Amino acid sequence: MDNAGGDFDYLSGFGNHFSSEALAGALPPAQNSPLICPYGLYAEQISGTSFTTPRNLNLFSWFYRIKPSVTHEPFKPRVPSSDGRILSEFNQSNSSANPTQLRWKPMDIPDSPMDFIDGLFTICGSGSSFLRHGYAIHMYTANKSMDNCAFCNADGDFLIVPQQGRLLITTECGRLKVSPGEIAILPQGFRFNVNLSDGPSRGYVAEIFGTHFQLPDLGPIGANGLAAPRDFLYPTAWFEDKSYPGYVIVQKFGGELFAAVQDFSPFNVVAWRGNYVPYKYDLSKFCPYNTVLFDHSDPSINTVLTAPTDKPGVALLDFVIFPPRWLVAEHTFRPPYYHRNCMSEFMGLIHGGYEAKADGFLPGGASLHNCMTPHGPDTKSYEATIARGNDVGPHKITDTMAFMFESSLIPRISRWALESPFLDHDYYQCWIGLRSHFTITEASPENPTLHNGQ
Repeated sequence: MDNAGGDFDYLSGFGNHFSSEALAGALPPAQNSPLICPYGLYAEQISGTSFTTPRNLNLFSWFYRIKPSVTHEPFKPRVPSSDGRILSEFNQSNSSANPTQLRWKPMDIPDSPMDFIDGLFTICGSGSSFLRHGYAIHMYTANKSMDNCAFCNADGDFLIVPQQGRLLITTECGRLKVSPGEIAILPQGFRFNVNLSDGPSRGYVAEIFGTHFQLPDLGPIGANGLAAPRDFLYPTAWFEDKSYPGYVIVQKFGGELFAAVQDFSPFNVVAWRGNYVPYKYDLSKFCPYNTVLFDHSDPSINTVLTAPTDKPGVALLDFVIFPPRWLVAEHTFRPPYYHRNCMSEFMGLIHGGYEAKADGFLPGGASLHNCMTPHGPDTKSYEATIARGNDVGPHKITDTMAFMFESSLIPRISRWALESPFLDHDYYQCWIGLRSHFTITEASPENPTLHNGQ
């Protein structure tokens, strides 16, 4: 047990099988589903994979709860609905293909009351939650806690990246405090509530369909480095046993929102055990690797979590960060290189600045560089870098935490995102000033440049 979360206790270790009980003896000692559970609790299983998934990939947990989650009225379409703000099917009727480099300014916190559910909106995505393959990228703004309700995402896993305002997330397995600079992963099917601990909040959400996040393989790096399994923290059992007349479960199903009413808290799990559990991770604990002689490492070296596809080395979605680190490469253009990528890249900024953008890319903002669309450092960043010349010694990048959601699937952009008042229509101008530095010099053994391109 780890007390890294202040007054919350956590369990640690990515992918472990855990056991946790808020009352001693609440877990059945020798089986999962006895005829009568301790304290008269109900046994209930939640499965994150099919029953017959190979054991090393099988995800499930057992809950021991005061009342089972099935005890509710029928689901009905929620009012207000998502009104097209939330998508999990991406097609020509609700989204557009667009190869242009896109950037969004930070979204304003709303003036009217808005919780996490009502403040969630889709930027882009690909595939289908019904077909169990694809992803969606959302952003959220909120200024109030979720009152007398819980959210359940039946479509996929959420990876939440708060940029402003700490979140207190109550789940069926317990509670997580998630500050900017940390992330939370809420697996498919879990009911949760988001309370705003420090006032208004905004951030980013990646959602994946049909698979789950895992740690990337380290290959020749070896056994250590990047995100360490020990630093992933899981909640301990916590429950409430009280009457809640009119409590609402809001379920996202196929991108639509449905609501069901019950008279008790869904957070009535007295004990649980398993390996299908919400968790959080502090990005400052990431151990980055980098070039130590020349040239520039690919951004994949900074992968925190990956959602793989069946094709080796090709991700449905990678979560990559660009944390504080030393740059020491010699005779090298140190910001990220100019690039056209068969993968698509969505970037966000939690705090500070980003080394390849001198202007316009602000904390809380976002950018999308779609498949094979060129991108790279803006004019000011390029000119400042080459002006320093080759005599620049080791340099530490500080006060920054940028991240990227990278996918092999080409995203379509939601109508909301394309019509947003926060879309930066002048983004392209950051590269317009790039000028030619081409010169033709006398060829020599020391400088074998040929005349006229011969």
